[in-house]
Amino acid sequence: METTTPGTRPSATVWIGRVLTGLSILFLLVDSIMKIIKESHSVEGTLNLGWPDTAVQPIGILLLVCTILYIIPRTAILGDIFLTAYLGGAVATMARIDISYWFPIMFGVLVWGGLFLRDEKLRALIPLKK
Repeated sequence: METTTPGTRPSATVWIGRVLTGLSILFLLVDSIMKIIKESHSVEGTLNLGWPDTAVQPIGILLLVCTILYIIPRTAILGDIFLTAYLGGAVATMARIDISYWFPIMFGVLVWGGLFLRDEKLRALIPLKK
């Protein structure tokens, strides 16, 4: 999941990234599976957002594919990019019906933050220095 040298202990930064990533993955998997099986709360929530009930399963499958890409270390950045697009759609949908859209924005920060903290190559690509 991270780029540490074999035989070295991961830093606290990497462990924090792993925890954030694990929590994100858990939420995403539960959300996608609930949509795929058309659990009543997921269907109701989708209908409240203005989407037809026929869209619930395809949205769940799309979210599951993005999450699986995020889980696989070699495709984690691609998965994160796709999750960002997915969450952007959630923000647009929520903004369209004028409800609070802070959750998908903060969740996107959490997903990227977890990956950033556990992936040394991503930190090198996007250095946060003065």
